[in-house]
Amino acid sequence: MKRTLLIIAAAVICGAVMFAGKKNEEPVLPDTYVLMEAHTKAVLKENNSHTRRNAGFLSKIMALLLIAEDIDSGELSLTEKLTASQSVSGTKGAVIWLEPGDSLTVDELLKGVIIGNANDALTVLAERSAGSIEEFTDRMNARAFDLGLRDTAFYSPYGYYDEREYTTAYDMAVISAELSEHEVLSPYFSVWRDFVREGKTELVSENTLTRTYSRHCGFKACHSDEAGYCISECGVNDRGNKFVAVVLGAENEDISLKTARTLVDSGFSEYRIAAAFFPDDVMRPVNVRNGEEAAVDIVLRESSQITVPKGERSLRTVFVLPEYLDAPLKAGQPIGKAAFFSGRNLVFETDIIVKNDVNKLTYGYILKKIMYKMLE
Repeated sequence: MKRTLLIIAAAVICGAVMFAGKKNEEPVLPDTYVLMEAHTKAVLKENNSHTRRNAGFLSKIMALLLIAEDIDSGELSLTEKLTASQSVSGTKGAVIWLEPGDSLTVDELLKGVIIGNANDALTVLAERSAGSIEEFTDRMNARAFDLGLRDTAFYSPYGYYDEREYTTAYDMAVISAELSEHEVLSPYFSVWRDFVREGKTELVSENTLTRTYSRHCGFKACHSDEAGYCISECGVNDRGNKFVAVVLGAENEDISLKTARTLVDSGFSEYRIAAAFFPDDVMRPVNVRNGEEAAVDIVLRESSQITVPKGERSLRTVFVLPEYLDAPLKAGQPIGKAAFFSGRNLVFETDIIVKNDVNKLTYGYILKKIMYKMLE
């Protein structure tokens, strides 16, 4: 029987000290919000963040994530001209007044969607991406599933009210954090007012933080009668660290914007990004029974970047490792867990995996080794 070793160690942490923003007065907090560090997706503050709600036009954040992935993969180019189909006829809500047959570049269409919330512009992009609005919506749901999100269901890319559609502040923050990795859209999210169609159509962003908040780097504010005032806001500092705040169902625009800004500021003032150093005696090779090698090196599956309170100088780490392993082993095979705690809070967890293959010991291998020894 294998025996499992439970190893608890103190991990020394280091990280860039983030710029501390000015302390703002606390607004009246809405019922549903979350603050997340964008890279690690660590939840730092929340209230009802896993409660299913309608998020209105924030659905477009997932649509934009798919478009950004298409651009970064080379499937789509900012300079490509797209022609509007019959689908743009009678588009509801915000539009840039596209008619069937009109041609605009992907760059202009993205301005229309990101700055002006234009549904007809999104129709053109979605049809180019997936062939139809229905297939694009399926892609949105599939991507949410890939991200591990089980509390989100989209029924269109637009955010029109549909009683079947739902998400959570947490799920929307994960989608937003994923979008923050795609720098190709960053310039669009920083613009409050612009023009398309040779200056004939003016675009104005509902997210006034684009012009009033120095740390702003994305994403979207919106409101509707059914969803209330919603926002997903991302802030960045000069070190490239990003925090995402999502607020759903606020009573008014002021509460929505102020809460998002205060949450993001608190991320920079109260937390830092740290890297954990692991004791060598913990990450030593693990013995292998009946293998061509007597031991195998082990590594962590994922990066150990962690978000911790600024006052925290060390982390408690828990490693769960077997005392020995049985061959054969495959590189990347998980054989244990590493967990990192700030106080009682789990801040990071990952698999411990074997670094290389170890074949099972055979009589042929033993005879070969004996022959080599005799020839020496």
